[in-house]
Amino acid sequence: QVQLVESGGGLVQPGGSLRLSCAASGIILSSSAMGWFRQAPGKKCELVADITRTGSTNYADSVKGRFTISRDNAKSTVYLQMNSLKFEDTAVYYCNVVSGKYSYWGQGTQVTVSS
Repeated sequence: QVQLVESGGGLVQPGGSLRLSCAASGIILSSSAMGWFRQAPGKKCELVADITRTGSTNYADSVKGRFTISRDNAKSTVYLQMNSLKFEDTAVYYCNVVSGKYSYWGQGTQVTVSS
């Protein structure tokens, strides 16, 4: 059974940083593509960043230069380092893993940027 557990969310002031983690079990992470999505209240879920099996990364324009996605296959974990956070980054962040034709989601972690 595949399980994704996110952590690291919380309340942060504008300009601050957070690092999200997504620990995976029941899946071989090294053969999977992974990504972070987010959904703000009243808005559609959007891709924030993703990373392929080979380590290539892709970012939403709104987070380029501020967020960094990385993976540690040995720890079966994917990270999202978020710097220079803005009010508009407030959302529930979800981890996603794609393995073959299957897609798996974590339960989400809340990130709130507020002064």
